[in-house]
Amino acid sequence: MTTLDDLPIRDDLRGLKPYGAPQLDVPVRLNTNENSYPVPEPVAEAIGKALAAELRDLNRYPDRDAVALRADLAGHLGHGLTADHVWAANGSNEIQQQLLQAFGGPGRTALGFTPAYSMHPLLALGTGTGWIPATRDADFGLTVADAVAQVRAHRPDVVFLCSPNNPTGTALDPAVVAAVLAEAPGMVVVDEAYAEFARPGTVSALAVLPGHPRLVVTRTMSKAFGFAGGRLGYLAADPAVVQAVQLVRLPYHLSALTQAAARAALAHRDALLGTVAAIMRQRDRIVAELRARGHRVADSDANFVLFEVGGDRQLRLGASDAAPRPGAVDQAAAWRTLLAAGVLVRDVGLPGWLRVTAGTPAETDAFLSAMEEL
Repeated sequence: MTTLDDLPIRDDLRGLKPYGAPQLDVPVRLNTNENSYPVPEPVAEAIGKALAAELRDLNRYPDRDAVALRADLAGHLGHGLTADHVWAANGSNEIQQQLLQAFGGPGRTALGFTPAYSMHPLLALGTGTGWIPATRDADFGLTVADAVAQVRAHRPDVVFLCSPNNPTGTALDPAVVAAVLAEAPGMVVVDEAYAEFARPGTVSALAVLPGHPRLVVTRTMSKAFGFAGGRLGYLAADPAVVQAVQLVRLPYHLSALTQAAARAALAHRDALLGTVAAIMRQRDRIVAELRARGHRVADSDANFVLFEVGGDRQLRLGASDAAPRPGAVDQAAAWRTLLAAGVLVRDVGLPGWLRVTAGTPAETDAFLSAMEEL
């Protein structure tokens, strides 16, 4: 049987595995930051009607520039944006891939402050862009001084900032965004996939878009909108940036069905976003209860929580031990323990830490109960 090793694939792809979280059939799935609430029936009906209206014309190509959808997205974002400031694609991953195709590529570099969204270095790899893993402090924070120093040292063509950050969940201080934008020689992409879940007072980078043509803010409908299966991401930027990504986008990249479904969802955004407050309450509940049990937990402005599985508790090395002994908890073993209890969370590769999505109250109950097994 032919294997990958037998094919003339690129050398830098050899030995890699496809990106993706485990897809397992368990009672409680809290590993991919989906919105746990189903699409409300009236919204599902409206989307169904919008799709039905497109079916007879599927013999024709869709609007390749998705102008009507972009206008609806601009209206949703506000900030004086128009369709000319917005671009849409199949998820924010495709948006960021197009940005790297336009502003990165062979001979250019992209920088991100790790731990952060693990797709960014993979998108860099796929576009032939050199990846620079910059660092955060021991508590996953990022100060103005550290950010500026690392950007100054590497002079990347593209800088990725996640706010709120994935997997830690914490939003960036706006001063960090401003400082990086002032120092970076190229494009600055602020990934705001979880912006709708941010705590009150959190400032979006959308507020500083005017006058900053090298700033791009990316968003998604997968999380707060509960539209993950619809695959719709978008960016807001100077119109020149939109023109740049149009140079590299595939023709007709957004199907007529995707555009129709997304527009119908946006028309009912109040109903779809009605679950955000409930999810935030469960997020804050998880943070509070885990901290009360002695776990270290990162502050979260997202719909998920990063927590240390061991926390202040220490491992017993055996049932006969007279006293606890210090040691680091293996997050992979903790992941398996939770899975055995029917709860699927995410091992993001940080030693001793796991990430859990904030779901429904019942899902939170199941997670917190399963945590007792640790």
